[in-house]
Amino acid sequence: MGLSRTMTHPPERKRILITVRTYPTPAKKGVEVSCTAGITDEGQWIRLYPIPYRLMDRDKRFSKYQWIDLEVRKAGDPRPESFTPNIDTIRIVGEVSSKSDWVHRKDIVLPLRGHCLCCLERVRREERAPTLGIFRPKRINRLLLEPDNPEWSPEQLANLRQFSLFAALPAKQLEKIPYKFRYEFQCDHEECRGHTISCTDWEMGQAYRNWKQVYGPNWEARFRQRFEGDMMLKNDTHFFVGTLRGYPSTWIIVGLFYPRKR
Repeated sequence: MGLSRTMTHPPERKRILITVRTYPTPAKKGVEVSCTAGITDEGQWIRLYPIPYRLMDRDKRFSKYQWIDLEVRKAGDPRPESFTPNIDTIRIVGEVSSKSDWVHRKDIVLPLRGHCLCCLERVRREERAPTLGIFRPKRINRLLLEPDNPEWSPEQLANLRQFSLFAALPAKQLEKIPYKFRYEFQCDHEECRGHTISCTDWEMGQAYRNWKQVYGPNWEARFRQRFEGDMMLKNDTHFFVGTLRGYPSTWIIVGLFYPRKR
């Protein structure tokens, strides 16, 4: 049913600055997929799903803050920003650098900044949108590292091993991150009671994998320095957030925007 709804929408081409890419998860359709989001050249939020990033041709594997041009269709998803990408049409057409305190990135991203998560949820409740946003937390209290199952479930493993469906699989099976990362923070809203929500940013998952190898048992100190200490003290940290399709009132942090404080 979802596919038929998607196919009723005509294809259209969009140019998008990628700002969000989450750590991949096993998927029934696509082996593994990553939720990806960005801002169109018209200044609008857009969510691209599914993106089977590690299965894509290398010339189509975009990075954050690269412009891509591609064909999309409106997804069979009640969230208005959600589109289904045609992977074969992806072209990388530019990049926005982090030079000069991220000034060029700020010019594109910050015009979409909301006041706080409390306000984003109030508007979403009243208008059913937005389901993507960015805001600056008033205060980051701490980063929580909650132990998670270190192994994929049998169903997830079956999804990752769909050999009969996909001729080209990643050279290495997707690694399970044995932690859930959550930020505890306060909104800049007089009635905010505080929030503790998950962060699924690809950068955090990849940092864990790299620093576990480099620092061994001391990885956590380096990890906290970057994603807790620096985010609280050195950086002008903003959270990219999005809602879950099946749980419209549940927000998660899908990316970090962190130019240095002036």
